[in-house]
Amino acid sequence: MKQLAQTGSWTSVVFINNNLCQARKALHKPTSESYEPCRILWEKTRSEEQSLKELLHICYKCHRLAPFCNYNGNTFVTIVKTLLDDILSRMPAEKAHVLRSITGHIVAGTATHIEEKQLDEILKAFAK
Repeated sequence: MKQLAQTGSWTSVVFINNNLCQARKALHKPTSESYEPCRILWEKTRSEEQSLKELLHICYKCHRLAPFCNYNGNTFVTIVKTLLDDILSRMPAEKAHVLRSITGHIVAGTATHIEEKQLDEILKAFAK
């Protein structure tokens, strides 16, 4: 899997969140307690090689830390979907749609056990 570094530094994450907030006329501001721990986690892990599941877990953790006042989930889902563009472009449309949906749910923390099994099946089939 790609590295988090391909999405850029923490500055890139802040930029994505700022753009999401501006588009929806929402406040873009760091949270006082979670911003710095999330930034440290991101910077510490972004240059490491990550499996898709590891990447999803890191983005889920960052989302749960809520480093921004608004659109934390959307920020980290956007990052995952950007990293998945290459994989998704090589999949049949219906599988790509399912993978896009499942990964978004995992990052948001709303994935069901069935979706997590589907993710494993899709990744196993794609690896062949």
